[in-house]
Amino acid sequence: MVRPDEVVHRRTLRWQQATVLSVRDETPTARTFRLRLPAPHRHLPGQHYVVRLTAPDGYSASRSYSVASAPDDSGEIELTVEKLVDGEVSEFLHDVVVPGDELEVRGPIGLFFAWRGDRPALLVGGGSGVVPLMAMLRAARAAGTPDLVRLVVSVRSPADLYYRDEIGGPQTTVVHTRSAPADDPRGAGRLTVDDLAPLVRGGEDVFVCGSPAFCDAATDRLIAAGVPTGTIRVERFGPSG
Repeated sequence: MVRPDEVVHRRTLRWQQATVLSVRDETPTARTFRLRLPAPHRHLPGQHYVVRLTAPDGYSASRSYSVASAPDDSGEIELTVEKLVDGEVSEFLHDVVVPGDELEVRGPIGLFFAWRGDRPALLVGGGSGVVPLMAMLRAARAAGTPDLVRLVVSVRSPADLYYRDEIGGPQTTVVHTRSAPADDPRGAGRLTVDDLAPLVRGGEDVFVCGSPAFCDAATDRLIAAGVPTGTIRVERFGPSG
């Protein structure tokens, strides 16, 4: 069910047949799918699309995936999907879908976690939770306002970092929790208050995305770093795939 406050426009609820333009690997377990929409509606960074698969016998399964690309007028979007064990939709997308295929999608949906690009933002993501935050970072860079954004992404190891060829820069801090590069002065370890406190400027919007455990821990550390609770928006990723 979609709450009324999550819908940008009535036509975002209509199903479309999107064409898969390309598929690329991000990590050993994540792929980005670039789609062309027949009736595009410009999204906001942080919004998502629902992908629905329907079997010949009529059985259907659907999952929501955040948009990774910045808003533009190309009529194309990118969805990054992590392959989950026994995930009905994610396994099909990874194992079966190739460029030229069509996928049934609906969106963009979700205003609560959307960033409009006109205020400073602190973004904190864990693992695949970086996907909607990457759309925000890309949007800021495309608009020529990269300094509005500060992104902290927590990953287990360098191999688990999404968008590794693009994500780096003065706006980004990568925290490795289990295995860090040899030249990383921080070393491996979980996200701490000390990682976040220097990035808190005051008055910014704060977006936290990841697993429930990560979001709870990150929120606690942000509050300890002086971020007001009311400015923190949280999107938790569940285990369904």
